[in-house]
Amino acid sequence: MLPRGSPHPGPDPRALRHTDRVQGFLTGLAGASGWWLYPVLGGLAFGEAAFFLGVVLPGETALLTGGYLAAHGRLSLPVMLIVAVACAIAGDSVGFEIGRLLGPRLRGSWLGAKVGPDRWDKAEGFLGRHGGKSVFMGRSVALLRALVPTLAGAGGMPYRTFLPWNAAGGVVWGGGCVLLGYAFARSLSTLERYLQVSGAVVLALVVGAAVIVHLLRRRRATRSAR
Repeated sequence: MLPRGSPHPGPDPRALRHTDRVQGFLTGLAGASGWWLYPVLGGLAFGEAAFFLGVVLPGETALLTGGYLAAHGRLSLPVMLIVAVACAIAGDSVGFEIGRLLGPRLRGSWLGAKVGPDRWDKAEGFLGRHGGKSVFMGRSVALLRALVPTLAGAGGMPYRTFLPWNAAGGVVWGGGCVLLGYAFARSLSTLERYLQVSGAVVLALVVGAAVIVHLLRRRRATRSAR
């Protein structure tokens, strides 16, 4: 625990640099269109658990961006929903398989050391308390979204137990993020028309809000792990 009266540590500067780069990249997509956006945005959601991107990057920002672009007619909403859900489920399944193959060795690896023992312990404790439900419940927190699937595989959870919770979480989280971005963009269309705010500014609001929420969650998770 921190000494009484000591200030809580702020967000990791390296994490801030990473999220700033992603925010700038996603905001730059305001005027983009084309099929290539589906693998780019879906890939960020996939990588959250498959490659632990969720430890430093909020994958929901990519899906919110997909919803924004769909609201402005640059992507198909049904296709973006399918991509989001499929990539979310596939990413967690890959993370599960990595955990099953590597087991406890993963925590001692270079990548495991980058994640840090506090984060591993937090995710492991959450999995121990909630079992299979943690795969679904952990979708709401980027850190747990990134680590719980791998720990479930490493801990020997049967895939037949993991998959239904993973699928349910992928539908709710992946589809929900896209629809939230879509609804938010449509609600801001009036602001864009009457105040002549550019599309890039509107998208920056969507992405920026998601990044702020992500950093606050990371800070809260860091406090609870101390």
